[in-house]
Amino acid sequence: MDLDRKTMAMGNGGIDMWTYEKKLQYPVKIKNPDPSIAKVVITQVGGPDGELAASMRYLSQRYSMPYKECIGVLNDIGTEELAHLEMISAIVHQLTRNMTIEQIKESGFDTYFVDHTAGIYPQAAAGVPFTAKFFQSKGDAITDLVEDMAADAAPLERQLFKYFSF
Repeated sequence: MDLDRKTMAMGNGGIDMWTYEKKLQYPVKIKNPDPSIAKVVITQVGGPDGELAASMRYLSQRYSMPYKECIGVLNDIGTEELAHLEMISAIVHQLTRNMTIEQIKESGFDTYFVDHTAGIYPQAAAGVPFTAKFFQSKGDAITDLVEDMAADAAPLERQLFKYFSF
C-alpha cells in the first residue's frame, strides 16, 4: 500500500485524524508547589489505575471488538483518557515547578527528583515505572469489557469511600 506523507498525516481519506485544542478541558491553576502531594498524584499518571494504563487499555481493546458501535466508544473513551493524562500531568507539573531544595528533601521527593528532576515520568506512587502489565487486552469482547469495568471501579471505589462512611 503506497501512501504519501500528506495522506498518512491526514488519516483516512484526507480527513484530519485529530483536532487538538491547545487548552485543558479543565484548567489547572496551582499556585504553590507541593512535592509531597505530587508524589501521590503521580500514580494517576503511570500507576496501575492511572490514565496512561486506561488509555492504552481502551485503545488496544478496540481492535478486537466485533461490534462497530463499541469500537467507536472504546476509541472515544481511550482518547478521553489521554485528555485526563494531560490534566493530571499539568497538576504534577504545577505541584513540582519552582521547588526549593528544602521542599524536595522534606517531602521525600528527592528519590524521584534525582532521576527525573521535575519531568513527568509515568510511575506509581511507590516508584514502580509504568508497564504494559497494568492492563489487559485479551481479544475477547466480554473479557475485555469486564477488565474495563474492574479497572474503572478501583478509582470510583476510592472516591466513594472518601465521601461516604459505611
